[in-house]
Amino acid sequence: MAKVGDIVRFLNTTGGGKIVRIAGDVAYVDEDGFETPVLIKDCVVVGSGPQNRGFYESEVFKPKSQPQPEPAPQSQSPKEVFVDPEPEEPYVETAEGETLNVVLGYVATDLKRLSQSNYEAYLVNDSNYYLYFTYLTRGNEQKGWTTRYAGIVEPGIQLFVGEVEREDLAEMDRVAVQYIPFKKGKEFALKAVACVEHKLDTTKFFKLHCFQQNPYFDEPAIALNIVRNDLPAREIEIDSDELAKAMRQKERADRQQRRPVHKPSAPKQGEPIVVDLHIAELVDTTAGLSNADMLNLQIDKFRQVMDANLRRHGQKIVFIHGKGEGVLRQAILKELNYRYKGHDVQDASFREYGFGATQVKIR
Repeated sequence: MAKVGDIVRFLNTTGGGKIVRIAGDVAYVDEDGFETPVLIKDCVVVGSGPQNRGFYESEVFKPKSQPQPEPAPQSQSPKEVFVDPEPEEPYVETAEGETLNVVLGYVATDLKRLSQSNYEAYLVNDSNYYLYFTYLTRGNEQKGWTTRYAGIVEPGIQLFVGEVEREDLAEMDRVAVQYIPFKKGKEFALKAVACVEHKLDTTKFFKLHCFQQNPYFDEPAIALNIVRNDLPAREIEIDSDELAKAMRQKERADRQQRRPVHKPSAPKQGEPIVVDLHIAELVDTTAGLSNADMLNLQIDKFRQVMDANLRRHGQKIVFIHGKGEGVLRQAILKELNYRYKGHDVQDASFREYGFGATQVKIR
């Protein structure tokens, strides 16, 4: 089993280094000056170092001029020696890889028992670029961010960045990734440096349908886009109440634009103008309208007709409002008593218009 001081290679990805500390089942491996957390089961020991020595005092970091211990005689049992990791194969760049695509994904360790499962977090770098990055989390009640991982992810690599226990979810209401793209030893097109923040609904970690198939993972995952086609993802928060209010306002504005302005033609001598105030005659649909909204539309129509005929002395106007609960009729009478007072008002002929009509004679 791997221990502090061992030189290891990663089982499921490229890279390796020296184990500088171990916490639980996670080993922290020094790789290019950065500590990379890796599950111990995913580490392959390729050499061992001296025990109980400081990190910067190990054999790996001794100056080359310092004399090395003499090799043991053949008669003695051989000592453990360091073995340099095999050189990495050069990454073969692709035309598509010149465009950054980065995904932060979470995979359940036990998808069949989500209530008891932990989760593994991975950063996917689907590009020809190296990324310096930090992965951070913050709870809603916290004032600052916590760094979960800081390091480099190589081109075309899915990098394990930590295990999330169920207790950790309380501090993960928001996640963020900061990154700097670059290439080693060659010219490259400059990419934007950015920080992408996501609001994370942690209840999704306990819902099976929220783990979905993704091209970057063999198992269903909760995947968050960090960069898509060179564009950093920008979170859009939608207030459902404000959205519904805006939709109702737009519908009313559209109806006002579609509705022709009432320009009554001159009626024949003695004939009244008949205006049907039933809401179905005024709008195409009542979807999204409250009772107050509909009453306001009906009163607006009443005022529009009255204002257009105030100079037609002696003109009769019949407003058909129906019986119902009498709310519209009372609202019309209130308008006639205060805003349009002085005109003759009476019930219209029930034989011609039924019991739900009021006649106004302009004076």
